[in-house]
Amino acid sequence: MAKPIVAIVGRPNVGKSTLFNRLIGERKSIVEDTPGVTRDRIYGETEWNGRPIVLIDTGGLEPDNGDQILQQMRIQAEIAISTADVIVFLVDVQSGLTAADRDIAVQLKKSRKPVIPCVNKCDGVGSTPMAFYEFYELGFSIDPVAVSSVSGTGTGDLLDTVVENLPEPTEDEEDPDTVRVAVIGKPNAGKSSLINRLCGENRVIVSDIAGTTRDSIDTPVENDFGRFTFIDTAGIRRQSKVTDRIEKYSVLRAHMAVERANVCLIMIDATTGITEQDERIAGIAHDSGKASIIVVNKWDALDKDNSTVSEFKNKIRIALSYMPYAPILFVSAKTGQRCMDLYTKIQYVHAQANTRIPTGMLNDVLTDATMRVQPPSDKGRRLKIYYMTQTAVAQPTFVIFCNSAKLFHFSYLRYIENCIRETFGFEGTPLKFEIRERGDEKPSDGAKG
Repeated sequence: MAKPIVAIVGRPNVGKSTLFNRLIGERKSIVEDTPGVTRDRIYGETEWNGRPIVLIDTGGLEPDNGDQILQQMRIQAEIAISTADVIVFLVDVQSGLTAADRDIAVQLKKSRKPVIPCVNKCDGVGSTPMAFYEFYELGFSIDPVAVSSVSGTGTGDLLDTVVENLPEPTEDEEDPDTVRVAVIGKPNAGKSSLINRLCGENRVIVSDIAGTTRDSIDTPVENDFGRFTFIDTAGIRRQSKVTDRIEKYSVLRAHMAVERANVCLIMIDATTGITEQDERIAGIAHDSGKASIIVVNKWDALDKDNSTVSEFKNKIRIALSYMPYAPILFVSAKTGQRCMDLYTKIQYVHAQANTRIPTGMLNDVLTDATMRVQPPSDKGRRLKIYYMTQTAVAQPTFVIFCNSAKLFHFSYLRYIENCIRETFGFEGTPLKFEIRERGDEKPSDGAKG
């Protein structure tokens, strides 16, 4: 099920980043009184009345005055508007209705998206300020909502209005037996070439010019290995190098492709080696809890000796130390070397991500693990682990009940994870752990491995 997107737009310094941080429950956007601090779109997630929402915080919209940075901010905001399902148009009650607000309103009406006028800085206690009613002049079909992004007043009413105007949730129409595979990586790593090789025909445009693929392209494949849908995504560049309007949109599409996928193929260019940008791209799949395979492409272009494979693997394991579970496959999309092996590996890691372990077997492993290595203690109080159960698949999630979440040190949790992997495998998929104290209904702590 695709998550709806809500964009927060408005002129500079009306409190967009403060509202964004308030809605997602963390300080992710930089907040300053200086206009123009938020120069890029920032993404976050929240949930209201059971509906998950992707929020986009944008730079301020201003009339085009020739300033290059302001032009880029305007482009970013326009992209967010074109991407969003619902737009929150933030204005400032203290400044009143300005000419810039009216100009932005005209632009938003052209989008034909649901627009919620949100009047910020209504901080006073009691009745709504009279200046609030001035914003009805903007002429939107949805009534303005008064909020204070600093105190949080009115944000519940805002989210109620957002949810009321979201499109109806639609279940994924894909065949449940079809494995959705997102192919992600830097530009020109060979993503489209690999998909063409796996399909046996030229389904996707291939060019040596980085950035040829501008959008996510779904390619269904059915063969002896099963049914697959390959999602070819635009290459993800360093944010500082993302300057073209279409390419900025492509980055969001790549994030959304990972969200839709069951398995991610993380493409690395063997000729350039593992880079800092590769680490960031792999982190998208890891943080999303997706089963992943690291695919080193252009392996045919390297001069190799007996140690080349092991040395390259070591570099990857060091750079991507947060995902030691991901298998590594060396291929050549150009020659077809080991490409067909990917089908078997995709099916395998997909099955691993959907493995469910009976509670009795889990607790046998847990008992053995605690007998071999005693749980940690602090100031005479020792961690007691009562039992463990698996609560979800894809991403496999485990809840561990204990006497004190504070005593459950990260290193001991990693040890428990390693014991589970040694016994049950879970190759290719990150594991998620929730630590609960006896009697807790909600997790006191959690970790993803």
